[in-house]
Amino acid sequence: MTDVKPETIEKLRDVSVATLATALFKRGLRRQVIQDVRPVQPKGRNMVGPAFTLRYIPAREDRNQLSEFRRPDHPQRHAIETCPRGHVLVMDSRRDASMASAGDILITRLMMRGAEGIVTDGGFRDAMCIGALEMPAYHNRPSSPTNLTNNEAIAINEPIGCGDAPVFPGDILVGDDDSVIVIPAHMAEEIADEAVEMTAYEDFAIEQVRNGETIIGLYPATKEQNLDRFKAWRQKNGR
Repeated sequence: MTDVKPETIEKLRDVSVATLATALFKRGLRRQVIQDVRPVQPKGRNMVGPAFTLRYIPAREDRNQLSEFRRPDHPQRHAIETCPRGHVLVMDSRRDASMASAGDILITRLMMRGAEGIVTDGGFRDAMCIGALEMPAYHNRPSSPTNLTNNEAIAINEPIGCGDAPVFPGDILVGDDDSVIVIPAHMAEEIADEAVEMTAYEDFAIEQVRNGETIIGLYPATKEQNLDRFKAWRQKNGR
């Protein structure tokens, strides 16, 4: 597992998932955005942290009774109690939102333990309560049935798929008010640096468009004069 520097984490707090998707696309990675997942409640700030994973499999009736929750080592409960501080709990719920991946009590506990956020390609129960929490949470849609209905939590902190995106433990998850993206840990520093530069240019470009400029030659910057203007804009704005 690659350790990602704290300064890299902080850089990723100020860039959009869309910008990161473009940076990864340039490197041939096209399936890093977690599909059909959105914030339970937009927070106006980025969720950024290493992945800690939980995998579900289809439920089998003889194994999935409510008595399972009495086990202290039940993988869902154990994941909540062992997810490291500053990490994002990412759940492979088989893209099935017909039952809940977790509810507000467990997610509140996760928040109180210092987690950065939680992501599932399924649904959450008590979604209104989860949306009111300070910690970011992402899911497909609200879902009230217990996870035991169709899913069995089976494994912690191994490679998973979440919304068709591959997630390895320690990969960096970035979520904004649109969606969530997975950055391979070994690429996080260079992606963060490039995304900061891209974001500065995008801020310059949108300002020019609001002033009536054409996008031709501006976005993308195919005219040298726009790069010169951008350089002057950065100096003026301290960017």
